[in-house]
Amino acid sequence: MSSAFIMTADSPWVETGPGMRRQILGHGPDLMMVRVDFEDKALGPLHHHPHRQVTWVAAGRFEVTVGGEKRTLRTGDSFLAAKDVEHSVLALEAGTLIDVFTPAREDFLAPAAR
Repeated sequence: MSSAFIMTADSPWVETGPGMRRQILGHGPDLMMVRVDFEDKALGPLHHHPHRQVTWVAAGRFEVTVGGEKRTLRTGDSFLAAKDVEHSVLALEAGTLIDVFTPAREDFLAPAAR
């Protein structure tokens, strides 16, 4: 596999919770892009991590909470979660988010991919 090109057909999906799955679209030590698909009403629960994260709504409508502030985001909108800031998403309809992390989420990588 080329390190410069990532074919989605070659990147496995991982079930991450009820009604949610993710697919790594590319990563290096300091950057990672991930696609997350949500079924209607699926919840990405409140959490935080030491990575900075920017997320783009590729499809759907989500109720997003970042640092205690709540907004409804639609296709084309985005949010930023600074390092260690609590955030969550609730799918108000089926949809897809594109997450970008810095540094890469080592916890998302299978041992063989490290």
